[in-house]
Amino acid sequence: MLRQVRADFDGDTIRVYQAYPAAIADAALAAGRFVAPFSFTRMTWIKPSLRWLVHRSNWARKPGQERVLAVRVTRAGWEQALSRAVLTAPEPAIHGSAAAWSAVFEQADVHVQWDPERTLRGAALNQYSIQVGIGRALIRTYAEEWVVGLTDLTSTVHRMAALVRAGRHADAQRLLPPERPYPLPSPIARRIQADT
Repeated sequence: MLRQVRADFDGDTIRVYQAYPAAIADAALAAGRFVAPFSFTRMTWIKPSLRWLVHRSNWARKPGQERVLAVRVTRAGWEQALSRAVLTAPEPAIHGSAAAWSAVFEQADVHVQWDPERTLRGAALNQYSIQVGIGRALIRTYAEEWVVGLTDLTSTVHRMAALVRAGRHADAQRLLPPERPYPLPSPIARRIQADT
């Protein structure tokens, strides 16, 4: 299966997505950045695939995931995170043994997990989408330096869900952002086992 980072990005930034309860989303949108009650003491997961996020959050209906935010992050920050990432499962070509992987995984600042990408109907595709877990050591850097913009996409996600329920999949598809392959530097691609 293809492991490829696909995203909405420009020359300086990449757009990732997160789903939150209303209290966190409202405070962040009001401040223009993540503030309490956003947790600076636990890992936060970011995803550049909106299709994957709407599947994971059940179209912003799962408890605690009722609000979907688009988070604009610097490409420098994104690539810094990936350059410090460890996969959530051992990869012999990188780690050698499971014990060696376990030792580095426990100390990692960033975790990377690959999950099957989804269609808007929820079916698994023959490609993988990346999730990136930013750990405690980098969470303030992420929130205060890498994040350059926040947008509430909840109403768009609900509109897409209604179109899918009505069988209007092409109309729902048109509401998705333009996600295309992200050009990863070779050492990062190898580290996270991404196909280039």
